[in-house]
Amino acid sequence: MSNLELPLFEEQFDFDNQLVCGVDEAGRGPLAGAVFAAAVILDPARPIAGLKDSKKLSEIKRDQLTIEIKRHAKSWCVAQASEQEIDQLNILQATMLAMQRAVRGLSHTPNLALIDGNRCPLLTMTSVAIIDGDNKVQAISAASILAKTARDAALMLLHVDYPQYGFDQHKGYSTALHLARLREHGASPVHRQTFAPVRALLVRA
Repeated sequence: MSNLELPLFEEQFDFDNQLVCGVDEAGRGPLAGAVFAAAVILDPARPIAGLKDSKKLSEIKRDQLTIEIKRHAKSWCVAQASEQEIDQLNILQATMLAMQRAVRGLSHTPNLALIDGNRCPLLTMTSVAIIDGDNKVQAISAASILAKTARDAALMLLHVDYPQYGFDQHKGYSTALHLARLREHGASPVHRQTFAPVRALLVRA
């Protein structure tokens, strides 16, 4: 197993005979909710047009591509690490855990995992960290889209349970609205207690 940072990977590696999965996460920064990760093995025989970093796509386009990815990919899996795991492990280690779960959940076992970012989770196969990978590798772009849409859907469900925080509007990020609602209502069970704005409220409580 190797753990490499390879921004120009296409110039140095031949992946033709490898079963490759792309891996990305969504939700490291928010103050509430789980962190999500997805792993995707694309099918070269069933290409998907329009894949790119989920942040560069509209919500409608992400939702459309999510359907296409789930329909045409060779294998895909979305996983998460809970708010409690984030508080226990820290957000970096919880993100790595979610990525491990996503790769383990694939119906096909890849022999190469391409990870967005500058570090890899501990996996049983070779892993390559690719900075800006969601713009460079279609499988990572697909994983980015699945992780983002899954997390957004989860925050919409949290809004049903905790409408006072406005999760439907900010998806848990530390916007002015979210911070104002936190000050008004205090922290909920789905807030990350170790994140500074939430921790400050708990200390004052």
